[in-house]
Amino acid sequence: MQHRIIVLGAGYTGASAAGRLAKRLRGEDVAITLVNAEPDFVERVRMHQLAAGQDLTPRPLSEMFAGTGVEVRLAKVTGVDVERRTVAVVDAKGAGELGYDTLVYALGSGWNAEGVPGAAEHAYEIAGRAGALRLRERLARLDAGRSVVVVGGGLTGLEVAAEIAEARPDLDVALAARDGLGDWLSPKGRAHLRKVFGRLGITVHEHAAVTGVEADRVTTADGEAIPAAVTVWTTGFAVHPIAQATALEVTDTGQIVVDGTLRSVSHPDVYAVGDAAMVMGPGDKPLRMSCASGVPGAWQAADAIAARLTGGKLPNVAIRYFNQCVSLGRKEGLIQFVTADDRAVRAALTGRLAAVYKELVCKAAAWGVANPTLGLPARRRPVTQRAAARSSVKAPA
Repeated sequence: MQHRIIVLGAGYTGASAAGRLAKRLRGEDVAITLVNAEPDFVERVRMHQLAAGQDLTPRPLSEMFAGTGVEVRLAKVTGVDVERRTVAVVDAKGAGELGYDTLVYALGSGWNAEGVPGAAEHAYEIAGRAGALRLRERLARLDAGRSVVVVGGGLTGLEVAAEIAEARPDLDVALAARDGLGDWLSPKGRAHLRKVFGRLGITVHEHAAVTGVEADRVTTADGEAIPAAVTVWTTGFAVHPIAQATALEVTDTGQIVVDGTLRSVSHPDVYAVGDAAMVMGPGDKPLRMSCASGVPGAWQAADAIAARLTGGKLPNVAIRYFNQCVSLGRKEGLIQFVTADDRAVRAALTGRLAAVYKELVCKAAAWGVANPTLGLPARRRPVTQRAAARSSVKAPA
């Protein structure tokens, strides 16, 4: 009887985990099902490009996983019952239920309005393709001279502001940052960021926490009103709410608490990867929501599942950071090198070379997902009945 592995979500982490599992385990021993609401893989790290009017290469999941042994199920996940080991889904045929022996939870995250009045009603988001396309359509209708305010001074906010300003130099683009502009970067990184923003004509409002959003403006904590024909909200992400409605142990933010192998500490037949997981990194600090830590985590989880099913050796690879890659339009970039726990060091790569570097990183990440069973030596091992039974034993209450 095949061991049933269900992977929820086909973003960078879910798709990577499914492909790696197919490479590690024999098809006759396991049934791997990848559940996703959309038929295509979405390059989330390029949503600012999509919003700015660029077209992205379609990547149908059916083509990506053809011949791999992974079954792609197009359905929306509506619930998970970790006691019954079932997943509730809705697809074109209606509501249904899938049973599993091992679950990989990779539903990721969406935008986070943080309860700011008016943000949900008036702001645009780019956490996914649907939001990016709505913003794209709105920007296309925006007349020259109108104002666009990007709220949030993190990596996403920087990329969105630069991309829009470069693509639409006729617009008045501004960035509202809660702290100083790029204040976590090295001196070289900060200087380059200011130089590029100045060249693109982006107005920066520093130490300006936005406390309200209206149809034509945003308001900051000190009472300043910043004109905004379009407001783009990039202050952070909120995890998918399904996990919080289960019996899984989660954090206050809804992330699933996992061990070093990305296995749930409360339900050992469940693994969580990507934004959905609370993973501790170097210095006993939580890893931030990012592709840089999510994909290595997906590899770790897949290898751990395979090891437990085949009686092999568990992986013990520390997930760490090496750099932060920021695109600043199509011609400029910033690669900030960091310590293992994500603190900036003096070294930084800037300019055109940094833009090429970032583009190669994006292409490599997409290639790895689009070719799930290539680039990795085939080590398909048989699943042992004892290991399979042990891997799905419930944790004591």
